[in-house]
This record gives sequence, structure tokens and C-alpha cells, in this order.
Amino acid sequence: MLLASLLLKLGGYGLLRFSLTFLGAASVAYTPAVAVLAIAGVVYGSLSTLRQIDLKRVIAYSSVAHMNLVVLGIFALNRLGLEGAIYLMVAHGIVSSALFFCIGVLYDRTHSRLRRYYGGLVTTMPVLMSAFFIFSLANMGFPGTPNFLGELLMLAGVFELAAFVVLCGSWGIVFSAVYSTLAFNGAAFGTLKTKYIAAFKDVDFREFAILLVLTVLSVLTGLCSGIVLEFVQTIVCNISYYPSATPAVVLEVA
Repeated sequence: MLLASLLLKLGGYGLLRFSLTFLGAASVAYTPAVAVLAIAGVVYGSLSTLRQIDLKRVIAYSSVAHMNLVVLGIFALNRLGLEGAIYLMVAHGIVSSALFFCIGVLYDRTHSRLRRYYGGLVTTMPVLMSAFFIFSLANMGFPGTPNFLGELLMLAGVFELAAFVVLCGSWGIVFSAVYSTLAFNGAAFGTLKTKYIAAFKDVDFREFAILLVLTVLSVLTGLCSGIVLEFVQTIVCNISYYPSATPAVVLEVA
């Protein structure tokens, strides 16, 4: 959970704090190359996620794809792109942490994360599967979730840069719907794979409390975007754009 909520955001923070401020002209000059690498990371990361049979790896690989979308939004070099990238980092910190927690609860009971050993858990662990369903929807960018707002702002910013880049980057959203659906359906529906799973209890009070907090945070950031955008806009306003003598744009801290 710490990896998803904090460590993966260090790269995005470095790009915002150093690349766009200290190395503004270089960031603009290398924007096409970074965009190509980000799109490749989105597509390759998503395809790699589809091949995973370990549920924890599914969430981890999907996080790589989402972070490449963040990079794409940052290098859109406009206000919408930056706001979307930061919002998506906040949303991913909540949603991905919750998904890792759900998988951790399953592993605590079964001592296995392989998808083929699960099935029919909606009948034995309805509360956990309900939470897994909510956060799977958020992971795929379903409307009303924080990921949707972040991806929408990010793609709007990238559209101002190049419409073709939006077309390529949107495949990450399509793939996220595929692997999120496959992961949830494989665990929740079907027949119970072993008789031992039927004996496992649902979430206890401590686990329920953690899932409830993460669910409330996800709903609030998904429906009340002003809670996050107020701070995000303050951050973005501290990055100003000034035309220089060259075609590049120099970014400085206001």
C-alpha cells in the first residue's frame, strides 16, 4: 500500500518540481520523445497486466500504466494536463491502495494470490467483494470515481497538445476496463474452486474500518472534486509559462 500511495508518486513529483521548473526548456524540447515513451509504457504496461495470473501483480502492473498516463499529462505543458496528472496521482493513491488491501485480505486467508484458485467469493465474502467491485470500477475510470476526473482532465490537456496523442493514450483506459473486469469476475463469480474457501470468513471489524475509510475518500474525491482541485490549482498556478526568444517555452516558479 505504501508503494501505491507514496513511492510511485515520487517520479511525478520530481517531474513537476524539477523538470518543469529547473529544466523547463529541455522539458519542452523533449516533449515528443517523452510522449512516445509514455504511450509505449501505457500500452506495454496494460498488455503485460492482461498476462498476469497473480492478482497483486495485476494491480502493480496497472499502476505502471496509470503512472505513464500521469507523465503524459505532465508533459502536455498546460494547465488542464497538469491538473489532471496531479489529480490522477491522488486518485491512484487511494484506489490502488484499496485494491492492494483487498488482495492482502484474500492472501491472509488463502496464502495464495493466483487468480486460478479463486472463484465464487461473492457468496462467501460479500463485503470484501463489494469493496473490490467499487475500487475495480474506480481503477478503470468509471464516471463518479476520482480516476475518471483525473483521466478526463489529463486527456483534455493532452488534446490541446495533439489529438493523435489522445487517441493513443486512451487505449490505456480501454485496457484498464478489460483487466479490471477480468480480475474481479475471476475472483467473485463462478464456482468455488476448493472446499476450503467456503470456510473463510468475511472481513473483520478492523478490515471493514479500513475499507470504509478508503471508500469514503474515493467517493468524496470522485463526487466533490473541489476538495482536491482547490489545492491542485494552487500548485499549478505556481508554474508559469513565459515565451522566450526561441520556439521553446521556459517554465519558472512564480
